[in-house]
Amino acid sequence: MIDTQAPAKASTPKIGFVSLGCPKALTDSELILTQLAAEGYETSKTFAGADLVIVNTCGFIDDAVKESLDTIGEALAENGKVIVTGCLGARAGQDGDNMVKEVHPSVLAVTGPHATQEVMDAVHTHCPKPHDPFMDLVPAAGIKLTPRHYAYLKISEGCNHRCTFCIIPSLRGDLVSRPVGDVLKEAQALLEGGVKELLVVSQDTSAYGVDLQYRTGFWDGRPIKTRTLELVQALGQLAQRHGAWVRLHYVYPYPSVDAIIPLMADGLVLPYLDVPFQHSHPDVLKRMKRPANGERNLERLQKWRELCPQLVVRSTFIAGFPGETEEEFAHLLNFVREAQIDRAGCFAYSPVAGATANQLPGALPDAVREERRARFMAVAEDVSVAKLRQRIGSTMQILVDSAPALGKKGGMGRSYADAPEIDGIVKLLPPEKISKILKVGSFTQARIVDTDGHDLVALPI
Repeated sequence: MIDTQAPAKASTPKIGFVSLGCPKALTDSELILTQLAAEGYETSKTFAGADLVIVNTCGFIDDAVKESLDTIGEALAENGKVIVTGCLGARAGQDGDNMVKEVHPSVLAVTGPHATQEVMDAVHTHCPKPHDPFMDLVPAAGIKLTPRHYAYLKISEGCNHRCTFCIIPSLRGDLVSRPVGDVLKEAQALLEGGVKELLVVSQDTSAYGVDLQYRTGFWDGRPIKTRTLELVQALGQLAQRHGAWVRLHYVYPYPSVDAIIPLMADGLVLPYLDVPFQHSHPDVLKRMKRPANGERNLERLQKWRELCPQLVVRSTFIAGFPGETEEEFAHLLNFVREAQIDRAGCFAYSPVAGATANQLPGALPDAVREERRARFMAVAEDVSVAKLRQRIGSTMQILVDSAPALGKKGGMGRSYADAPEIDGIVKLLPPEKISKILKVGSFTQARIVDTDGHDLVALPI
């Protein structure tokens, strides 16, 4: 007798996944999740019931290290089978061995950042893949951790600078630029998949292509240099065809950025720059070993605003750097006022293990660092709020992020001046026109009627 009953289908392996850290880590997570999906794994944001857990970590400042180690501990306690990747995976502990292995010796495997294949190799070892990856389909845009209507586009990995407060190069390596054709192909897939905002990220966006000596690549049948200017031009043209935004992050203030500003003035890309100034005083910048002639940043910024008056600049700064005098700190506060920084974040200097700045003389007490950070944020807030109030009465294009009941109860969105998660929002009031509807991922015109702290209040029109 022949048994015609089909064998029971094996259950699909389930991978719990936690992503911590910056947008560069997030894009690494998206690559891993896309590969997991292509190979037939089920993924989940929880540990319970998973056959394996992957934790993508951050390893920069002390708080991030603690959060990552705590998350690994939670995953081990709840699940027991944990693979660790990300920046913390590349950090050494007090004994010189791997920090993660020192604290959590029972993890199955540890890799550094930007290590999709190493992670997948570890997954295959401890949770064999269910099927041939070439037999299944994944979305053309890949797996995204952001909402459907915006996406990060990583153009390079690593950094060639050796800023004394930073250990990122020891974790992510020197600059490695992605081929320009690959970047544009990914951008096209994202835009065709419905993305309305591309957020360009790297460790040093302005340096894109330096490691390749700006070699000529190919896109859409034509040659194109592997350089920030040409990349931004091509991204802007591509986005225009899809009615989308392009937003630039982590743009070091090199003179080469001068050529990008006219593209912003012409509307090809958003007139928005995320510029990591870190400080303003020449002596502090020298101790930091910051690139790009930082002592001329105010002059350069003023030139940019002459070329593009609508330019919005956000930046991050460090207060209480070793040796920072009250005079140097006052110089920083004056810079924020004179430069009219639209959005500013500030960290009290943190002596990250492995950073050469820790050996500099003149370390400041924790209380002084925190006090200066608080004073900085008070000045930065005054500048930001005053600039926001100047927008009252104007009409702005808003990208809708939330719209309950199709906007009949109002919603939330962002203007060109607001990057997701790090800047403010636009609080959308219920439209006056009964026929007006709002959809997540669509654009609407809105009149700015008020401010609310760091946010705008607007009426859709």
